[in-house]
Amino acid sequence: MKQPMIITGTLGMDAHIIGTKIISRALKEAGFRVTALGAYTPPEEFIKAAQETAAAAILMSSLYGMAELDLEGFDAKRQEAGLGGVLLYIGGNLVVGRADFEGVERKFKELGFDRVYPPEADIDAAIEDLKRDLKARGKL
Repeated sequence: MKQPMIITGTLGMDAHIIGTKIISRALKEAGFRVTALGAYTPPEEFIKAAQETAAAAILMSSLYGMAELDLEGFDAKRQEAGLGGVLLYIGGNLVVGRADFEGVERKFKELGFDRVYPPEADIDAAIEDLKRDLKARGKL
């Protein structure tokens, strides 16, 4: 198996790092190379890291509900940086208050995300999604 590079991190001013650490470890155990950016990661840092490492995917986590604001203009910057082919996943509590997940998922897909996960998502299932998506793009 190829060992694609995956960028992980907790988006924006969010300090909730445990989920990102668990995801990063699970990805490594599944045979991926991982660059873990940690907590309080500005969106531009994901772009910079993906460029520097020739990443195949960016996986963002956010639990404090401000992801939509944090990601304002992100997809345009990602496209401008030549990263349109990089898979983009996000998961967590992405909006403030209670919201229908289908609506949240639709909103983030409109922002350029390939997959959107609720806080209770199964990590193994997400890794299987990642493998399928990478295979479909010839990166695995």
